[in-house]
Amino acid sequence: MKISLIFFVMAAAILTSCDNNSGTTASASKEQGLPIQGTWQLLQGTLTEKGKAPVVTEYTKDQKFIKIINGDHFSFMDHDLTKGKQPKPIFSSGGGKYTLNGDKYTEYLEYCNEREWENNKFDFTVTIKNDTLIQQGIEKIDSLKIDRVNVEKYIRLKAE
Repeated sequence: MKISLIFFVMAAAILTSCDNNSGTTASASKEQGLPIQGTWQLLQGTLTEKGKAPVVTEYTKDQKFIKIINGDHFSFMDHDLTKGKQPKPIFSSGGGKYTLNGDKYTEYLEYCNEREWENNKFDFTVTIKNDTLIQQGIEKIDSLKIDRVNVEKYIRLKAE
């Protein structure tokens, strides 16, 4: 009788530990896919308004723009490198929730210093190769008469 009880306890312990491992494996597999989580620095942005020539902005000369993406939220911050001591100081920020399904990345902008941009959804396609993220899609806000293609090229920032 003692042997069967010991066997039962050991079997239960093994099954419990197997169940925990499979849960961990399921979580790890869910997190695999596009490695979008992290901190990204914008190198270049190209905006193309309908019927107009593309406008390219280099984000490494006079300003710095970063995007931080965690498990379910994103945020961005942009500022000039003169600490606001230029004729037209630059500062912008925003964030909200996002979804990622394969290479389809959708931002739901909940917070923005340009408040009229809040509560809008932006659909993008993302590609990641090594430490480079390219995000491209259409930004459309009818109330602001904004309808443009936005292509952004980021590099992943490493922890120091």
